[in-house]
Amino acid sequence: MTIKMAVLLGTFSLALSGCGTAVTVLQNDEDAARDLRKQKTYCQSIPRIYSGMAYDFCVLNAPPDPTGFLVPLVLLDLALSGALDTVVLPYTIYRQGADGNLRIYWRPGRG
Repeated sequence: MTIKMAVLLGTFSLALSGCGTAVTVLQNDEDAARDLRKQKTYCQSIPRIYSGMAYDFCVLNAPPDPTGFLVPLVLLDLALSGALDTVVLPYTIYRQGADGNLRIYWRPGRG
């Protein structure tokens, strides 16, 4: 494997691991919720339909990043997540009907 290919593959995998759609569709619910709790978001739940974009908006709805590095990446990811969320729309419509919203914070008595 050439160095260019290794760098390209590493960059692609890093971008995919930070992609809101990949986090909410490919990971299990507990991992996606834990990732959002780490961001200290104020969101309580997100819909499964266009969940990647909702994930990104929740990241933006968190205390400000002191470095200022996160906001441009999230804004770029909004566009990418919008496209990927459209591709997986049939699956997420099914999951929304079957499982409802992805809960970030669980409250006793709410199931």
